[in-house]
Amino acid sequence: MTRHAFQKETIRIPLDAILPTRFPTKDVRGTPKFRTILASIREVGIIEPLAVHPEPSSNGRRYILLDGHLRLAALKELGAPDAICLVATDDEGFTYNRQVNRISAVQEHKMIMQAIRKGVAPERIAQTLNVNVERIRERERLLDGVVPEAVELLKDRMVSRGVFAILRKMKPMRQIEAAEMMISASRLNVPYVKMILAASRPETLIESKKPRQLDASPEDIARMERQMEKLYQDYKSVEDTLGETLLVLVVAKGFVARLLRNPAIGGYLNRHHGDLAGELSSVMEAVGAEAQTSARE
Repeated sequence: MTRHAFQKETIRIPLDAILPTRFPTKDVRGTPKFRTILASIREVGIIEPLAVHPEPSSNGRRYILLDGHLRLAALKELGAPDAICLVATDDEGFTYNRQVNRISAVQEHKMIMQAIRKGVAPERIAQTLNVNVERIRERERLLDGVVPEAVELLKDRMVSRGVFAILRKMKPMRQIEAAEMMISASRLNVPYVKMILAASRPETLIESKKPRQLDASPEDIARMERQMEKLYQDYKSVEDTLGETLLVLVVAKGFVARLLRNPAIGGYLNRHHGDLAGELSSVMEAVGAEAQTSARE
């Protein structure tokens, strides 16, 4: 039975009971990203809960902050008494340094839509975020014509906003395939999705006419179609075996972790093979982080 990485229900936790693992600098607090987070929380509240893990304490319950340091800093600056949090069931292997406070294009869209549903005018949102109102209207329409399955795949990814305009030129199944291929190739930008569009068969597009995004011969297009199809099949093959592979890695991680906890073995490696010990620790952190992500999904 798979254990959930987080408790099913969110809870409200006082801010003074949340212990951050790092503190945003003054330079970070002055960035447009932080000002955007600050303004959005002021207008519509927290959209994405903080991720925490309970820490035993003689002074009452405390929680280690796993993800959401900029959101926590913004809440404190606004004088909020508490925060909505997801409580992790286990922090073993959670790689703190790998957690990056970011707002994806989909998350930003959801924040704007929630504000509009609450009656906040687009003009007011634009003024709060210090952007042109037309940019707010563009972000409001960001996901029009994009199927929910593709949105779900890309919701936590730093996708260029222009990607969604190209996706909506494809039929639903092709949108999903394109999202999977972008993730597989770690290419979440407009040029790559344009290439996918150009290599798509006419029957997979909203308009049957072949797009002319690329200056390529019919032979080049045919070869690109075959390569895209092979890439997609490779992606599905990896996806099908990922669970079994990850299980083997987690078991191996536990075995190596027990070895390193042995004072004699750990001490010897640190004294004579420090680079190897560091690499092993990095690999175990990566496996632990991937296991947490897979369990969460």
